[in-house]
Amino acid sequence: MLHRTTIGRYRRGALGIAVAAGLAAACLIPATAASADEEGRGGGHHQPTPPYVAGDLMNYAVNAERANRGQTKQVERAVEAASGTVIAAYPELGVVIAQSDNANFAESVRRDRHVESAGATRTVPVAETDPTYLGEPAQGLQRMQSRSEVAEGSQLEAVEEVVPDPREGEQWDMAAIGVPEAHAVTEGSDRVLVAVIDSGIDGDHPDLEAAVDQGASASCLSGVADGSYESWQPTTSSHGTHVAGTIAAQRNGVGIVGVAPGARVSAVKVVNDDGYIFAEAAICGFMHAAATGADISNNSYYVDPWMYWCGDDADQGAVLTAVTRAVEYSERRGVLNVAAAGNASTDLANKVSDDSSPNDGTPVERPIDAGCLDIPTEVDGVVTVSSTQADGAKSGFSNYGLGVIDVAAPGSAILSTIDGGGYGTSSGTSMASPHVAGVAALLASTHPWAGPHELAKLLERQAVDVPCPADGVCTGEPRDNAYFGEGLVSAAAAVRR
Repeated sequence: MLHRTTIGRYRRGALGIAVAAGLAAACLIPATAASADEEGRGGGHHQPTPPYVAGDLMNYAVNAERANRGQTKQVERAVEAASGTVIAAYPELGVVIAQSDNANFAESVRRDRHVESAGATRTVPVAETDPTYLGEPAQGLQRMQSRSEVAEGSQLEAVEEVVPDPREGEQWDMAAIGVPEAHAVTEGSDRVLVAVIDSGIDGDHPDLEAAVDQGASASCLSGVADGSYESWQPTTSSHGTHVAGTIAAQRNGVGIVGVAPGARVSAVKVVNDDGYIFAEAAICGFMHAAATGADISNNSYYVDPWMYWCGDDADQGAVLTAVTRAVEYSERRGVLNVAAAGNASTDLANKVSDDSSPNDGTPVERPIDAGCLDIPTEVDGVVTVSSTQADGAKSGFSNYGLGVIDVAAPGSAILSTIDGGGYGTSSGTSMASPHVAGVAALLASTHPWAGPHELAKLLERQAVDVPCPADGVCTGEPRDNAYFGEGLVSAAAAVRR
């Protein structure tokens, strides 16, 4: 089911701390841009390039027709010709992240014959405080340098409870998926690396200090990976630290224990000061996870500012393509990507409308359909995770969807690590996803030959079937349904060789 045909953020909503992402729909270029491009490719009359017009400073994803160095260089030249500056270029993807204050930038680059699509990554101007800010104007500046001491922000869920003493016995979630039984066999291998693409990890936490691979950690907030220790430390949110604890908190007589305490985790920080995860950071995050040899990535967020990115919109479609290319590239490089399904109690297989986007400006109600995707959780090949509560039922906040949800895991009232050396509880599909990432780490430890596709199939095959309740909403069979997918993940089954 992982490679499903159904096209159907930091996870926010009422619970705030959980974040979710499918297969990219075709990106449609506006008729004027398309006709100009066709004339250029056919050798006919070229329409003149739109003139530079001073406008808002914006960031863009610009996609080459093909993913190679030559095509990407041509796209970089098109960016510069349109009065833009390159933030980051990925020849492996054929993706260029650019910044420009030219109001005609997108229209200009779309006319270049090497450009497949181009679109703004947000709906409001880049602020001077934004980590990607290059200055005014963008044109003529050199490629940006990575920056540090940036924070994830106000829209993340607050931790409900802080308790400094050991509480492993209160981790109902670990018992529910057979972690004690699994640990009697193995706690996982330190050759397995899980990239926590999130808000950073407290590298001094007593339950995480030995688990964090500092050499593989970085901040992607500027769009370019910065490996300095300060850059990937959390500042205003414990979200990433909480996620990391669920995956790999050490069994050391202190606090709690994670699903795979023998595995390593890396902090890949993608959340900016205002609590947003924009495409430029997310793409950098997937590329960094791949470059550092991660076996698994956990993604408890959705890419802002659109809860659903629609392929028939020129801007949204271009970003959808760019993020999808990054996810697919990381998978080809050996990374199994796991993502939270989201906290809007929405049927992702039957989307109708969205009134929460864009969340960086004024949201508008709009109709959506199967071509509008929550990314990265709905990118094809990503393991999409719904949330369960202590009684085994689906958490009321959790998104669902037949053919969309792959597996389920505990996500309500989850105790884990928080910044400053403490412990706290939180709820959301953000909390469910790292349980699956942890089980995948156990699987990678006991099945070292397995690649991303094999790990995903093992997760599904070893999950415990959970039938639909008689609520008239859940559809499907016990072995695969809208609420639980293939079932509740099993750490105990993961260690059976």
